[in-house]
Amino acid sequence: MQQAANGCTQRNGVSEDHTGSSSEKNGTDLLPDTTALNGGPIGEFSAKIMDKTSQDIVRLIGQHLKTIGLDRTADLLMQESGCRLDHPAAAKFRQHVMDGDWAKAEHDLMELKTLLDSSSQSLVEMKFLLLEQKYLEYLEDGRVLDALHVLRNELTPLQHNTNRVHVLSSYMMCNGREELQLRANWDGKGEKSRTQLMDKLQTYLPPTIMLPPRRLYTLLCQAVEHQKHQCPYHNTLTEDGLSSVSLLVDHHCTREQFPCETVQILNDHCDEVWFCRFSPDGLKLATGSKDTTVVIWDVDPETLTCTHRKTLEGHSYGVAYIAWSPDSTHLIACGPEDCPELWIWNIEADELRVKVSHSPEDSLTSCSWHRDGKKFVTGGIRGQFYQCDLEGNVLDSWEGVRVNCLWCRKDGRTVLAADTHHRVRSYNFDELTDSNILQEDHPVMAFSVNSADRLALLNVATQGVHLWDLQDRCLVRKFQGVTQGHFTIHSCFGGVNQDFVASGSEDNKVYIWHIKRELPIATLIGHTRTVNCVSWNPVFHQMLASVSDDCTVRIWGPANKHRNQTKQTKISDTGQFYLLISSYCDNDLCQLLTSHEVFTSFDSLTTNLPCDNRSVTL
Repeated sequence: MQQAANGCTQRNGVSEDHTGSSSEKNGTDLLPDTTALNGGPIGEFSAKIMDKTSQDIVRLIGQHLKTIGLDRTADLLMQESGCRLDHPAAAKFRQHVMDGDWAKAEHDLMELKTLLDSSSQSLVEMKFLLLEQKYLEYLEDGRVLDALHVLRNELTPLQHNTNRVHVLSSYMMCNGREELQLRANWDGKGEKSRTQLMDKLQTYLPPTIMLPPRRLYTLLCQAVEHQKHQCPYHNTLTEDGLSSVSLLVDHHCTREQFPCETVQILNDHCDEVWFCRFSPDGLKLATGSKDTTVVIWDVDPETLTCTHRKTLEGHSYGVAYIAWSPDSTHLIACGPEDCPELWIWNIEADELRVKVSHSPEDSLTSCSWHRDGKKFVTGGIRGQFYQCDLEGNVLDSWEGVRVNCLWCRKDGRTVLAADTHHRVRSYNFDELTDSNILQEDHPVMAFSVNSADRLALLNVATQGVHLWDLQDRCLVRKFQGVTQGHFTIHSCFGGVNQDFVASGSEDNKVYIWHIKRELPIATLIGHTRTVNCVSWNPVFHQMLASVSDDCTVRIWGPANKHRNQTKQTKISDTGQFYLLISSYCDNDLCQLLTSHEVFTSFDSLTTNLPCDNRSVTL
């Protein structure tokens, strides 16, 4: 005996006997006279006594070996284990289908009749699939009369799927093989189409008779997907299947791969920053402040940083809410409670499109775009609730609704509104209907809805962040950790599959939760006053923005080694980073004092810059 590299005991050079002299006992193929590769006889295999689980595993391995072309190895495994890959009748059926021997395949089907799970209808459906392939292959071969015979005398008498029979009959008019394959969406006569046929036929057979196709591969894919769902930090796009993962270890993402580190601090605002929102295309960030400005930033997806693009001025009440149009070309800016107006900006032209103001008594503090980008809704807590066009003209209005927050749903007609009665209600301007969706015990200060239009994330006064199911109209989860009094704080969904929730807090922190967990998986520290709003980039999922009463905007990303960073050089001996100050600041004094310094942290860099640089990027 020889110990294999993987720790399993193996015989020296076992080979398969292809003389056909093996006999079948109790459904097991045994090999009575097998010769080792080194020339020595090893005697007969004796059937192993295994439990059902072990037998299933052996069958799965055998099927996979055959799938990858190791037929001799699979046969030997079946012989030594005493297992059977498929029922003999099923194996014979598969072989005849793959050979295109339709007469024998139909005969085999009658043998399998007693093994089918359900009624005779399954037999009819299987026979229909066989005859359909037979008919198409005859047509491709130019055997029109034979194909016509199959259509009239075999398919039609089944009285099954008549509509499909009519479609099949139309293929008689095809001019050549290419047109037939195109119209029938069929790969043509051969192994590929017959394998697809066999996959369909297998669904009618119990797994004890014939294993489902690629069963081991399917189970492994399910296991990997389960591990990803269990991973609290999984936030990366991966290809379907197993090509991009290792099966040798469990899937595991680290916190370093998650947007938990400050990548950039933006200081362009000179007063409290109340709101931030990435554009739908992920390439722009808008921040609104008490200083009466909206700043538009361009996003660099390579470095996960922002550069100043434009400052939009003139919002005399400050900017407390921002909404991007679905195509990322326009932006609506709303003010705080006492603001009776809103601004619609054309971001592509960097100009004000229209300033909307209907009455000095209005309060327009929230807005949301319909999915077509041609209409929007706006409202406030003084009872205004309007639907407007891009020129600011009021198309419809709803009287007496005191609105804290608005959200347009994907159907293009329904608007959700959080009102002063602690409710979120649904409004349809076309039909002038409304209904109650959910009821909280405390004021709903703000809310957002995920991309699937199913879940709503509420910031509730004195309670924190609550997750609701809009379809089932039930509270799903209360997230813990966040501090929220009566200030308006805006939370958001985020991540590749919107599996995460992020919110600001009155304790100066940003909290991030996995959508299935109540406790935070990350707490981001850096702001020095209340964090008013958090926005997760909808395209570049490793990028997060937060704004605070400390007048700053922080951009968060993964650790340095997990992002494309070209502006720093690692010193291997110390593990520190030598920062090329010329990349960040043109001030001569900065160049002179810091060009040869090594900084151990981002904060030490910003505090050592002698200039009044308003935006520094790590």
